[in-house]
Amino acid sequence: MSTLRKMGVRFPLCLTTIFATALLNAQPLTWLGVYERGDSVAYGVSLNGSVVVGSSFDFEQHFAFRWTASNGMQLINLSSRTGNTYARAVTPDGTIIVGHDSYFTSYAFYWTPTGLVYLPELGGWDSGALAISPDGSVIVGWSKPTGSPQVIRAVRWVNGNLSTLGTLGRPFEKATGVSNNGAVIVGWTREDSPDTRYRAFRWTAASGMQDLDLGALSAGNSAAYAITPDGSVIVGYASVGSGDRAFRWTQATGAQDLGTGIAYAVSADGSVVVGSDPPFRWTAETGRQELNTLYGHLLSSGSYFDEAYGVSPDGRYIVGKGYRWETNRFEAFLLDSFATCATHDGDVDQNGCVDDADLLAVLFAFGSTGTNLGRVDINCDESVDDADLLIVLFNFGSGC
Repeated sequence: MSTLRKMGVRFPLCLTTIFATALLNAQPLTWLGVYERGDSVAYGVSLNGSVVVGSSFDFEQHFAFRWTASNGMQLINLSSRTGNTYARAVTPDGTIIVGHDSYFTSYAFYWTPTGLVYLPELGGWDSGALAISPDGSVIVGWSKPTGSPQVIRAVRWVNGNLSTLGTLGRPFEKATGVSNNGAVIVGWTREDSPDTRYRAFRWTAASGMQDLDLGALSAGNSAAYAITPDGSVIVGYASVGSGDRAFRWTQATGAQDLGTGIAYAVSADGSVVVGSDPPFRWTAETGRQELNTLYGHLLSSGSYFDEAYGVSPDGRYIVGKGYRWETNRFEAFLLDSFATCATHDGDVDQNGCVDDADLLAVLFAFGSTGTNLGRVDINCDESVDDADLLIVLFNFGSGC
């Protein structure tokens, strides 16, 4: 500070407010780290972004985790039989988590702050929980029936009681998404004859399990992965030619082609769809937008979003995994898609040092205005001005 004063730099009273604002604003992009070593991936997020679930893994083992802003990444404590563990979904209030662990065989579970409960299997072989209804009343997934170790059936658990969804007579059937009260369930089946083919299905109590009619997208493989609480919107993918196409389906419109990739999640009102290959966000207003283009300014040089697997019910928070250059590994991330700017201390190029390069970047952009200025808009007021320059000067030399 004394050196800067000798340079004749004056700090107005409002500078304190600028720094306070920077500290109070939530970061639009949060890397969630890993458990000890390896990589991590996030699959589900609560309504307000306060709870994220997924797995941290290395070449030896997967570990189910629950992440919160206050406690960071914490492993979900399972039983002594635990091998690989996976947390696949969480309720909007963040209180119930479902998934499975694998120790010779796989066991579906649900977890609450009071403890963990293993769910019954069809035949004591394998099972996995893949989704839970927003109201927490129904869990869906898969299980192997007695005497048929090569067969997988789509199942649901209601109040801990297990039942199948019927069958389309195919050897592999999994439920991956469920509406409130379990009224509508979606997933995929696989047939082996005449050729190996995946097909998206939709289930209701009245109609049972039926192939989802995707119209022009029905020719190849398909799978449904998520559904809105009212059961009106379904998302997933369908193969067209040699590539996969993400789709958004409603009974009124049929399947809408959202472009290359796979749609994994949808907001509660069906207005926001997220997916991967490459990672994207879609709305009716904006169309499809790739995360690395739309939110690339939040990433350090060399980092990128790799997969988007989940979205909060209000469509605000997106989770998945990305490559983080600073740690040289793939990490789970939490992205606040409503924010387009990340306040920071003046390290514009994110090299860990506030130096001449950062100062020049702000000077070259000085006077620019707009909503997508990138990191040169240090205080996120949509203008590169004196306030941003002062933050760089105030922190000049920090981290160097």
